Amino acid sequence: MTSSTPDVRPDLLFPALRTLDLRGRKLSAAELKAVMPRAETTTDVASDAVAAIIGDVRARGFAALSELAAKFDGVELAHPLVPREALRTALKELDPAVRAGLEESIRRARIFAEAHRPADVEVDIADGAKVTHRWVPVNRVGLYVPGGLAVYPSSVVMNVVPAQAAGVASLALTSPPQKEFGGLPHPTILAAAELLGIEEVYAVGGAQAIAAFAYGIPAGDAGPALEPVDVVTGPGNVFVATAKRLVKGVVGIDAEAGPTEIAVLADGSADPRLVAADLISQAEHDPNAASVLVTDSEELAGSVRAALEDQVASTKHSERVRTALSGAQSAVVLVDGLEQGIAVCNAYGAEHLEIQTADAQAVAGRITSAGAIFVGNYSPVSLGDYCSGSNHVLPTAGTAAFSSGLNVTTFMRAIQVIDYSRDALAEVSAHVVALSRAEDLPAHGDAVSIRFAG
Repeated sequence: MTSSTPDVRPDLLFPALRTLDLRGRKLSAAELKAVMPRAETTTDVASDAVAAIIGDVRARGFAALSELAAKFDGVELAHPLVPREALRTALKELDPAVRAGLEESIRRARIFAEAHRPADVEVDIADGAKVTHRWVPVNRVGLYVPGGLAVYPSSVVMNVVPAQAAGVASLALTSPPQKEFGGLPHPTILAAAELLGIEEVYAVGGAQAIAAFAYGIPAGDAGPALEPVDVVTGPGNVFVATAKRLVKGVVGIDAEAGPTEIAVLADGSADPRLVAADLISQAEHDPNAASVLVTDSEELAGSVRAALEDQVASTKHSERVRTALSGAQSAVVLVDGLEQGIAVCNAYGAEHLEIQTADAQAVAGRITSAGAIFVGNYSPVSLGDYCSGSNHVLPTAGTAAFSSGLNVTTFMRAIQVIDYSRDALAEVSAHVVALSRAEDLPAHGDAVSIRFAG
């Protein structure tokens, strides 16, 4: 391990990253959740504006999309459907190294996705009484791929591959139009879509894209219809997350994904250079990204701060990284030991959680709340972002306590099939009648008794 310089006070190194000292404090699970570092921005602040956008898209269709593209993206669009030739050209002109990376990412993601496609379950409850749990894909899915500060062809892979593994027949993808590319989404996004065989791609961003997916837009003078979908998935900014919240129930959604976050649980055996590099890797996404170090080693915390001083100064997006690391959502959390550290991580429920401790695999097995867990020095979050085979569309802001990352079952639903014979129904008919009367719903019982009358 590389230690901090002895004559430099650790608390004076990289002061932008605050310290949350929980040592000596006995906090309940509720109290731990309350003190966790969190972003101050919530979807509530955007609700009114997003509701207005959704209403406008529902009322005026493609005309509203065109006006919103001019307002927010600075582009003029007659119709947002991306021409097929643009997709083919984007793939043809794609950097061969990027194409190779995408192909390997797709290959690994497909192996994992197809392996966890759920199997139907058929159960014989009694003689002649069979109940089946049958999995079927949804009919149509809308996949949102963000634009803005970065380009995310990897999100195309992560959204499309599990949907295809689930057997979804109709896939539509949308990504914000880019002025510099003639009003089309970024060409790398288009190339990734073409590589995966997605032909229906739209140049629409933000809340308006979610509204178009949820409610559909009928055909008109501008061009063909955009048919509504059954499920909307994909990460995005606060406006996208708010729109997903507002249309939930009209369509299924994966999650209200917010800014990215990483937590690193580390002890004195961790390499501070690696910890610092991984904190920075997520902070470069967004000024609102969260980077949290949980450790029982004050020496490691100081060494990480020293490493941050050097690495932040030399990274390309240093200003963005420094802003993220100085936000309320980022911190060094000092704990008494591994037990408290695990409790903090379970209370935080990180989107990405790295374990850089002794016996990291065993520690990872004790984590109950995280979107994805990265074990040891050679499983950084950036591996999961691209080529681990796992999915990088994950729950944020503590929602890992009750939700999962994007996976094949996101695009499927379970149907229960009940198949009873006459004798099997007769065996329980008296119970059905008794229970129906107890609930004062006698017609329920009559519907059974009539089958055996006369």
